[in-house]
Amino acid sequence: MIGRRQLLAAGAAAPLAGPLGSRAARAQAQPIRLGVLGDFSGPYRHLSGPTAVACVRQAVEDSGILQRGIAVEVVQADHQQKADVGLTVTREWFDRGGVDVVLEVNNSSIALALNGLVREKDKLHLNTGAATSELTARACSPNTVHWTYDTYMLARSSGGATVRAGADTFFIIAADMAFGHQMERDVTKFVESEGGRVVGAVRHPFPGTTDFSSFLVQAQRSRAKVVAFANAGADFINCVKQAHEFGLVSRGQKLLGTIAFVNDVKSLGLETTKGLLLTESFYWDLNDRTRAFTRRVLPKTPDNYPNQTHAGNYSAVTHYLKAVAELGAARAKASGREVMEVMRRMLTDDDAFGAGSIRADGRHLHDAHLFEAKAPAESTGPWDLLKLVRTTPGAEAFRPLSEGGCPLVPG
Repeated sequence: MIGRRQLLAAGAAAPLAGPLGSRAARAQAQPIRLGVLGDFSGPYRHLSGPTAVACVRQAVEDSGILQRGIAVEVVQADHQQKADVGLTVTREWFDRGGVDVVLEVNNSSIALALNGLVREKDKLHLNTGAATSELTARACSPNTVHWTYDTYMLARSSGGATVRAGADTFFIIAADMAFGHQMERDVTKFVESEGGRVVGAVRHPFPGTTDFSSFLVQAQRSRAKVVAFANAGADFINCVKQAHEFGLVSRGQKLLGTIAFVNDVKSLGLETTKGLLLTESFYWDLNDRTRAFTRRVLPKTPDNYPNQTHAGNYSAVTHYLKAVAELGAARAKASGREVMEVMRRMLTDDDAFGAGSIRADGRHLHDAHLFEAKAPAESTGPWDLLKLVRTTPGAEAFRPLSEGGCPLVPG
């Protein structure tokens, strides 16, 4: 077994595996088709895109489904951060491409738009990338599972814990999009519930800017103890870089990534991110199972370790394929809702997220972990970047079922 230090040093890509499964499985007339709808060219490419596809393919390999004679194909498309593009691609997949499941969808506006379509077509939306908690509230669907995180969980794990540690005033810089708006509301709620105050907030264009100076000046002038970024990907990275240039950290303001990832920390470097707080549902070095999963998938994506959304794709597909194996390919393709009923009935368990379950509102429950970026001297390798601060059990991490307003939940 590859040890922790060997895993940290892994860098060379192994050749991709050839076609998997028996000849009968490959010749099957109606294979199960998984569509990864993500960011392959925009600001979130390193958080989504190719590494998400690699994790989906790894789940197919690990599931044993191919050896059962059930063929599985993986297709991908770039939603370009546009709801109309995402809807057009997905409709084409469903109507002409034989796609059964749409995955990833790391844009809240697109994710919300897809909910009606998957319900209409009786397909499945296993959302592993969007953050809006509306997916399990009034916008919930019997054909959707919200897998990895949401604004409620991220705000509870990051914002509330920071106030309890003594940093009780916040300034929020949010992306002007559905996710940013929701995160701003949720962070405010948890900060205030712990006795803190949000002394100011500002929204920046998304997409469309790389200069965050005016927003950071406002944050600096607020004298808030914490500057929280409700954005992600390249926007978050640019904000942190420019925050250091403007001296926010050196003057005592703490930075909080409400939806930050290990890949962001790697890109920025520990000298810039040391002390940064962030929440992830998965970290490659969390335990033996996460290290084993990472060891298997790294040959497919040697330059980019998996983060929580990548691992969420692995976790979701692993569970979905268990339900397919129980029903058979024909029944699984005939009704996404029937597959969902089987998925809800079975507990989840995989090397990425460990044990979990799916609630009636479509929320996948699993533990959430608050991490702090290490200081450079604490790191033992290129991807040894985070240290665990606290873990919130799945039953506590997410919004209570009774508070979401999902019409699928009995009154």
